[in-house]
Amino acid sequence: MIEVSNVSLPLDAGLPGAERLVRRALSRALACRTSDIASFELLKRSVDARRKSDVHFIASFAVALADSDLERRLASGERKPARGVRVKVHEPYERMRIPRFPQTGGASGGASGMDRPDGAGGAPRPIVVGFGPAGMFAALYLAEAGLRPLVIERGSSIERRRAAVDAFDAGGPLDTGTNIQFGEGGAGTFSDGKLTTGTKSPIARHILRWLIDAGAPEEIWWQAKPHVGTDKLASVVRRLRERIVSLGGEVRFDARLSDWRIEDGSLRSVAVEDAATGSTEVIAADQLILACGHSARDTFRLVRDSGARMERKAFSIGVRIEHPQHAVDFSQYGRACAHPALGAADYKLVAHLPSGRSVYTFCMCPGGTVVCAASEEGGVVVNGMSRFARDEANANSALLVSVSPDDFGEGDVLAGVDLQRRVERAAFDLARAAGGDAYQAPAQTVGDFLACSHDPSHACAPSRTVEPSYARGVVWCDLHGCLPPFATRALAEALPLLDRKLGGFASPDAVMTGVETRSSSPVRIVRDERFQASFRGSEAESGVYPAGEGPGYAGGIMSAAVDGVRVAQALARHRSDRYGIDIERLPVSFGRGAQG
Repeated sequence: MIEVSNVSLPLDAGLPGAERLVRRALSRALACRTSDIASFELLKRSVDARRKSDVHFIASFAVALADSDLERRLASGERKPARGVRVKVHEPYERMRIPRFPQTGGASGGASGMDRPDGAGGAPRPIVVGFGPAGMFAALYLAEAGLRPLVIERGSSIERRRAAVDAFDAGGPLDTGTNIQFGEGGAGTFSDGKLTTGTKSPIARHILRWLIDAGAPEEIWWQAKPHVGTDKLASVVRRLRERIVSLGGEVRFDARLSDWRIEDGSLRSVAVEDAATGSTEVIAADQLILACGHSARDTFRLVRDSGARMERKAFSIGVRIEHPQHAVDFSQYGRACAHPALGAADYKLVAHLPSGRSVYTFCMCPGGTVVCAASEEGGVVVNGMSRFARDEANANSALLVSVSPDDFGEGDVLAGVDLQRRVERAAFDLARAAGGDAYQAPAQTVGDFLACSHDPSHACAPSRTVEPSYARGVVWCDLHGCLPPFATRALAEALPLLDRKLGGFASPDAVMTGVETRSSSPVRIVRDERFQASFRGSEAESGVYPAGEGPGYAGGIMSAAVDGVRVAQALARHRSDRYGIDIERLPVSFGRGAQG
């Protein structure tokens, strides 16, 4: 079988029942007859809209030819395909090989007051803190390896979490334990479920396969920009949890890491607080994956106060910007935008300013909504989400300004957290001062924002063409009143530049809703070559493995999931060394994922 890439396809080839069109395109690409093509499988497909008069697909296929000698000659270069088409021997996907630790059964005992269930090899089972993408896929790997992980998640299960989010959207009180930021699946569950990433790790393919095993759409396997959608993610993360539990793992919801005991630089136990009862349980532990997410600010304080090495880290702040989706479609695809094979268009923009700052779009949600993402009392936070169909009226994206540690001002390693909190509270107070209710968001049209940059007395009015989608409602006021001056200056400078890249981006009626502060973590928990955190005055293996977005090692669902698996692999290797378990000779599973 050969792999054929850079194949040009007409848009109609993306419609159901278009096999004949695809065969024709492949025969042209390979300079062979359609009858020579025995079978084919789509591997990747993207939209080429560089010329609006010729919008089409570019695709890669695995192709089996009836003539094996023709396959050999094409793969070797002895026979040339059409110009621009690339051919090589196809290497089919193989499941990840995961080592299996032996099971010794039963509890291994422990000190009084300490639960010490066996995690294979007679050791305490590994603990995973946080059940977002990093924690979830780390736990899945450990469960497949037979290590029976204990997962601690401060938020609720997806079923209860959805109810809490809906209640807050409808105007109810904020649940600071379960919300857009906290709960099963992490912040990514209530997003677009975008799986694009800059990482080149081969683990990314395994993440996609595990998601498909758990019920994600098959299309994510070949989409150039795969996404699952918030509506489908809920059932996917539930099935992943069920898989972990079926393999002997345990997931405790509404359970928060409140403390841990570090002796001589190594983890000895953790304290877990139950949100329902307020009681605390102490659990023996010598290995813990810290996948706490970027909004677990109390966990950052615990890590800092325990003497772990931490660093300030650059992050970004800004707004959500909304346009009519049909305007984005036309700007990207021209007259082809109505073709049913295209779907809602997206964009990715950046402006590098003379000041050295960057202003860029992030987490763009075609056909989506701006969501209420607060997790602390008295602060407004926004984010974006789309359902799988991406069929809402508006497109939205984060519009962010880079923030460096020099912008944090005086303070310790958590000064970036303090800056985030100040901006969020300023947005809350600005909306209330303008006559809004609690957790309504301040919003402003691009036209009014640019006018206020020059004339602070300029009056703010609602958009004439964009109905804001933020569920709790917006208050029209000047965003200069809640964003730092360096951010508003950068946004005002960048908007015209971004408009040159995407026509209509700086339309006067586009809506900016504030504030977006949680795009990434403002800290990094430093880890060594063993993937472990280190504590002051000790060179010992700490057994604490920072992972994912919160500790500063990822920037989205896929990169966080990949990092979680990498850390889980490191933990398994260290466990085999520490307890003398030769995992190389044990049977392996093949990452079957969650079968539901």
